[in-house]
Amino acid sequence: MLNFNGKLIAKAAFNLDYNNRGFTYGDAVFDTSKFISNEIQFLEDHYFRLMASMRMLRMEIPLSFSLSFFEEEIKKTIKASNLSDKARIKFTVFRNSGGLYTPETNKISYLIEANPLLQNNKETYTIDVFKDYKVNSDLLSTIKTNNRIINILSSIYAKENNLDSCILINENKKIVETNNANIFLIFGNKISTPPLSDGCIKGILRKKVIESIQNYGEFILEEKSISPFDLQKADSVFVTNSIIGIQTVTNYRKKEYNTYLVDMVKTGFNSYLKNN
Repeated sequence: MLNFNGKLIAKAAFNLDYNNRGFTYGDAVFDTSKFISNEIQFLEDHYFRLMASMRMLRMEIPLSFSLSFFEEEIKKTIKASNLSDKARIKFTVFRNSGGLYTPETNKISYLIEANPLLQNNKETYTIDVFKDYKVNSDLLSTIKTNNRIINILSSIYAKENNLDSCILINENKKIVETNNANIFLIFGNKISTPPLSDGCIKGILRKKVIESIQNYGEFILEEKSISPFDLQKADSVFVTNSIIGIQTVTNYRKKEYNTYLVDMVKTGFNSYLKNN
């Protein structure tokens, strides 16, 4: 089932307006979250990130869009989809139809999808750098809009080359993220991750992992620009998003990473979640 503006509709019965601005101009933002054990993980963080993204795109936020409304609409969709155990949630907001580049209105509609949660961590995970196109190092790149063509092309490249994901770089040839996750490099007791100013997605798991590292005490965290050359120097690498959690990277080209340092990060992260 789909939830379109609060109305539950069977997926086969849903029709998209051909003037939908999310389709015609990519005039939309979305948020992906994990539902498990009757709980939306990091609910408040997902809600406030979506609201901030809507404000950046000058969308009119309805007065009804409270945190409790956000949670209730998601849970209503999950229940109607018979996914009470665990689910992957996508909450998309798009500006209403009308206008060309200049919209006729800033009022919005929303669509909620609930699908089975299938993705798990992999024992081996290989990455490489995608060089064909660059991510812009600006604030707009940090939000999850429907304009994801670089992510799509890099995902196709990864599939064609038997990779699990590709690293995206910006116009300054600095590492930004992978095609579907934020990235962290470990050098001894230091962990580096690209700053938001380099254009990476403002990931919820990124934020939580940073908090856990700063509280755990085993590592020193640095948000700094990272060169692709640093991938050869790193002892370990891991990537994060709201669905996979923390995924250990095992290979970059001929480089093989150790895994025990990432295991330490995972231990600290799990401990942090239990205590917060």
